[in-house]
Amino acid sequence: MYFLPCLSLLALLGFIAAEPQLSPHVVHERRAFSPEARGWRLARRLEPHATLPLKIGLAQRNMHTLEDVLMAVAHPESPDYGRHWSAQQVVEHFAPSRDTVDAVVNWLAQSGVERTRLRLSQSKSWVELNATVREVEDLLKTEYHVWRDEDGAERVGCSEYHIPEHLTSHIELIKPTTAFGARVPPQKYQKRFATPLTTRNSNASTDLAPPVKLGSPSSFNGPKSDGRKVDGSTTLGLADCDQFITPICLQTLYNINYTPVATDRNTFGVVEFTPQAFLQTDLDMFFQNFSASQVGQTPVFVSIDGGVAQTTNQSFDFNGESDLDLQYAMSLTNPQPVTLLQTGDLVEGAGFDNWLDAVDASFCTFEGGDDPTQDGIYPDTLPGGFDQPESCGIIKPPNVVSVSYGQDEITISAKSAMRQCTEYGKIGLMGTTVLYSSGDFGVAGFGNLCLTENGTETASGTRFNPTFPSGCPFVTSVGATQVNPNSTVFEPEGACEQVIFSGGGFSNVFAIPDYQKSAVQSFLTNHPPLFTAAQFNNSGTSRAFPDLSANGANYVIAIDGVFNLVFGTSAAAPTTGSIITLINDARLAAGKGPVGFINPAIYSAPFSAAFNDITQGGNQGCGTPGFEATTGWDPVTGLGTPNFERLLALWLQLP
Repeated sequence: MYFLPCLSLLALLGFIAAEPQLSPHVVHERRAFSPEARGWRLARRLEPHATLPLKIGLAQRNMHTLEDVLMAVAHPESPDYGRHWSAQQVVEHFAPSRDTVDAVVNWLAQSGVERTRLRLSQSKSWVELNATVREVEDLLKTEYHVWRDEDGAERVGCSEYHIPEHLTSHIELIKPTTAFGARVPPQKYQKRFATPLTTRNSNASTDLAPPVKLGSPSSFNGPKSDGRKVDGSTTLGLADCDQFITPICLQTLYNINYTPVATDRNTFGVVEFTPQAFLQTDLDMFFQNFSASQVGQTPVFVSIDGGVAQTTNQSFDFNGESDLDLQYAMSLTNPQPVTLLQTGDLVEGAGFDNWLDAVDASFCTFEGGDDPTQDGIYPDTLPGGFDQPESCGIIKPPNVVSVSYGQDEITISAKSAMRQCTEYGKIGLMGTTVLYSSGDFGVAGFGNLCLTENGTETASGTRFNPTFPSGCPFVTSVGATQVNPNSTVFEPEGACEQVIFSGGGFSNVFAIPDYQKSAVQSFLTNHPPLFTAAQFNNSGTSRAFPDLSANGANYVIAIDGVFNLVFGTSAAAPTTGSIITLINDARLAAGKGPVGFINPAIYSAPFSAAFNDITQGGNQGCGTPGFEATTGWDPVTGLGTPNFERLLALWLQLP
């Protein structure tokens, strides 16, 4: 991936002739949630002289073809299966039209913005300028306000914004606007901070809490535990798997008996967000008990936007997620090197778009993925911040990427969610499998928050609260199962109902993809949920999740020198990622490519026998029992848990 710097619009476009009259302004985007309901209070109008980093996302060409071209390289019956695209092919196929660029530039010019102030990405899909609040409010016919929480932290944004009607087909979204999370910085700095996102196995809470940086300890993140510790001197075996999950339990459950041989050609990435960090002493402690040959091994460290494996703060909350992900990803794929994508500095943190920037330069330089209200913006001029340019295209996308973090779908604007989702589709088109854990609160959102009729998040809401990015049809969403109490690894698992409940449900933003229609329709027809449209999106036309599951209960992990038991779909995600990584190894050894986006394959008829169907348990939440696991796909455990040997045989048959 090559970095292509932004160029002056004047240099790129030269003289643009006819400037048509502007049409009336219409609402383009409206905030979907109430800041007051999330603990914020209106403080004041944002100062008119303050500077906003305005970014106008241009409508891209051929977006209607994304699912089709992705299916062409990912569906096992396609003659083009496995023929993944190059980054340049992706850019050329989706670049905005010249008419779109010209229309937006003309609007800005007619509104009094000098063209010399504008910058356009090389592929012409993102227009940027620094503008005063007064200028932006006039352009967008809106007002920017400052909101304050009980601790005095401040956020800025507008409730809605408007653009000329003739531009609605040319502009996808504008930032920062309705997404809520942009902080008011100290007086001498004009920076914006990340929005509240949480790790998937965060500690349950029914209280609304102020936003925190992704990866920071809070009532909403850090591995869940029932408080039990494990005696490190105890030898745990298969007979103990209903109480203590170790690598041998997972290898037996999922029929894994494979040692990688193509590690020099294969890649497996795990995303973590600073200040969450692993401790080498914890890795060695775990390896000493469960994979002795790996003592001393460390992940391949990639620092994204100043990411550091900090050791200043050491606790269950600061180290639990990273320790969990790496101990199991590394032991299950040994001797495959595991790449740690450590994202964000200690000052500003980061969001999902930051790791996407790092693996695909087109997202940050061609398409301007970073959202000041969602992501860390770099260079970071705050004291102690990462003062270098943002990490764009610094590493080729790994063949598999596991991410154990997420947010409620309602907390990101539909347009921002869709823009990010298309990027997952694009890197899938290039041959990467992206796995996200589905959540730990059943049909509820993080902290057991549910939705009211008007879309407000509250602890007393009755409408189910789907998560993102699991609702994006171009990622693989991973739910959680358990070895049932007093059962063995040779008996069927159930949906996880210990400490956590497998996240699952139906998106309120994304339409159902073709690959999933038959499975979801079968569930709704043959096992109709006992809920109405007042509780979930039962239209049958929305994206449903999770796609599949893996064990997420009673994982033994070393955290800060002590063996703990942890629970969560964030344990299931790296386990599933490990299985796909081993399959990629076998394909690479056979002279084939990685499997890439796996959803069209795993939903196809030949692959149905490669999953262990889960038919016990549910995912309670929002004052209900939630959905029930049943025969076939269900919104608790998806298609079921993987059988490695059967999946391997099927994928080795494909080109």
